[in-house]
Amino acid sequence: MARTKAGGRSRAVWALARAQHGVVARRQLLALGYSRTAIEHRLKTGRLHQVKRGVYSVGRAELSREGEWMAAILACGQDSFLTHRSAGALYGICQERPEQTEVGVRRRGRSRHQDIKVRERLSLPSQDVGTLYRIPITSPVRTMIDLVAVQGPRDLLRSINEADKLEVIRADDLREALHAHVGQPGVKVLHALLDRDTFVLSDEELERLFLPIALEIGLPLPETKIWLNGYEVDFFWPELKLVVETDGLRYHRTPAAQAKDARRDQAHTAAGYARLRFTHWQVKHEREYVKGILGETAARLA
Repeated sequence: MARTKAGGRSRAVWALARAQHGVVARRQLLALGYSRTAIEHRLKTGRLHQVKRGVYSVGRAELSREGEWMAAILACGQDSFLTHRSAGALYGICQERPEQTEVGVRRRGRSRHQDIKVRERLSLPSQDVGTLYRIPITSPVRTMIDLVAVQGPRDLLRSINEADKLEVIRADDLREALHAHVGQPGVKVLHALLDRDTFVLSDEELERLFLPIALEIGLPLPETKIWLNGYEVDFFWPELKLVVETDGLRYHRTPAAQAKDARRDQAHTAAGYARLRFTHWQVKHEREYVKGILGETAARLA
């Protein structure tokens, strides 16, 4: 009977380790019925390997990246989860990986682990935490808000772009979700970035704002929405052989749409046309910059 119980506990440990990327916590072993003496015996015989204080790998000492993250979470106690750049790394949207694994906890206390950065998240709503690949982690929206505190503008833009490309969360969905977090730290910064890069004008608004820019630098009115080299173009000056395209929803671009844009530009280049691209935000909010680039290009072509 004792052997049967021992075998059942052993199978339970292996099942738990498989579910947790190869690691278990000491408190979990005690809950399964292992004594402190039994745990020490398994450490001495190599059936367990200590990877953090109170956390062990089962069977082998080497851990996958997911196993390392899970070990850090287990070392910080129950209800812990990946947060900030470590969460971004698991989602695949952060290129940089911090030296310390960033773990959120719902209690006060200092970290006893040099390689773990503990972040107190006492008031974080439960809906802001879920799981990914069986690892507790902040939600995509919460992760993006948290990244504002640890990333500069360039890295933050890259993370937004990667989140959109990998379909972790689309840029327009993120922008909409931020309405539920108004007033929280980081939300205003994200709004500013997303407003800039998902900003779209209607065709009528675009022409109303762009055409005066062309007139101010001495250009005649361009042809608009005509077909050239097999593609519809936004603005075209035949005497300069100049094509101007405008883009909205910069981040919400599928691979197929990006490939079509590339073929469009290549067709115009092959036919000997110059081309410029401006975002809708630039046309609306960076008027002097657009005027300068357009004027310099037109002067060179003339």
